[in-house]
Amino acid sequence: MENQEMVPVKEKGTSQIEELLETQNHIAPLVNIYETDNEFILYANMPGVERNQVKVKIDGNSLIMFGQIDYYNKIDKKYILNEAEIGNYFRTFKISDTVDKTNVEAKYDNGQLLVKLPKIEKARPRTIDIL
Repeated sequence: MENQEMVPVKEKGTSQIEELLETQNHIAPLVNIYETDNEFILYANMPGVERNQVKVKIDGNSLIMFGQIDYYNKIDKKYILNEAEIGNYFRTFKISDTVDKTNVEAKYDNGQLLVKLPKIEKARPRTIDIL
């Protein structure tokens, strides 16, 4: 994931996503989430998705992720063996009030989406001086 700039989370409408969810198969990407003192970090695996086909949106207290594959090209192949599930990637997470929703950043590189969810200042640990 190096040499890739962080980009602001896009606030795009979900009408196209909703249409694709109704007409094409979708699967939940595998995700790892961990926490640091200053932020929550989310990694989602979306192999086969081009960078311009990844959408990340904050909607209220939800983080919505969508990755569109070349669906009809994938399902029209004459597979000898197909162990991978075929579908667009879609997943929603509830996010806490401790997340600074205005500063969420996302980056996509080599089939992996990285989302940084910074904590609001009052949710970060702080050291208290002892007098």
